[in-house]
Amino acid sequence: MRASLADQARAPAEGAADLAIALGANLPSPAGPPLATLLAVRPLLAQLLADWQAAFADPGGGAAGQLIWSPLFRTAPVGGPVEQPPYLNAVLLMRAAGRPGCAAAGALLERLHELEQRFGRQRRQRWGPRSLDLDLLWWGALRCRGGALELPHPRWRQRAFVLAPLAAIAAARMPPEARPTAGAAAAEPLAGLLNESLSGADDPPPLRLAGRPGWPE
Repeated sequence: MRASLADQARAPAEGAADLAIALGANLPSPAGPPLATLLAVRPLLAQLLADWQAAFADPGGGAAGQLIWSPLFRTAPVGGPVEQPPYLNAVLLMRAAGRPGCAAAGALLERLHELEQRFGRQRRQRWGPRSLDLDLLWWGALRCRGGALELPHPRWRQRAFVLAPLAAIAAARMPPEARPTAGAAAAEPLAGLLNESLSGADDPPPLRLAGRPGWPE
C-alpha cells in the first residue's frame, strides 16, 4: 500500500535529515497578488533546493530531494502594524542528504533571501507586511546562531500560520529538536503544538484552502 503524505513526512531516511521551510505573502509582488506569488515561487524554490543540495550534499549521504508541500492556508497577521491584509502561508519539507551543518544552512538562507528579493521583499519593519517571506525553520536537530541564521527558528512553535501547514502534512511528527530523553516529558507532536497555539487566541484560526492548478495539495 502506498504511504500517505503524512507517513512519508514522518518516515526516517538513513543518512538524511528533514529540512523545513515556511512560505508566506500578504502583499503583491512582481508576479501579482500573494496567490500568484506563491504559485510562481514554488518551482523556483524547488530548483533552488536542488541546486543547493547538489552543491552541499555529502555524496554518501543517502536518499534526498523528496519534497512534501503543505496545502495553502489563509491566516491572520501576527504582530506588526495594524490592519495588515491576511497572509497566504504554506510549508515545505525536504529530505536533505548529507550531515547538517551551519555553513550549508547559512548558504541556503542566503539563497532564500535572494529569492525573496526577486519577488520584491523589502525589510523595512519587523513583522510588517511582505511580498514574500521564506523562513528556514529547521534542518534535523542542527543548532546554529550567527548573523541572520538561527536554527531551529526561535518562534516557529508559537506561530499557528506555521503549525497549521505542518500539522496538515505531518500531524503526529515530533519536532526534530524535541527528542525526549529518559526521565523527560514526552515531546509534543505538531498537532498538539497547533492546538496549544490556537487555545485562547483572539485571531481566527488558519483557513485551509482548496487545491488548485500549480498547488494541488
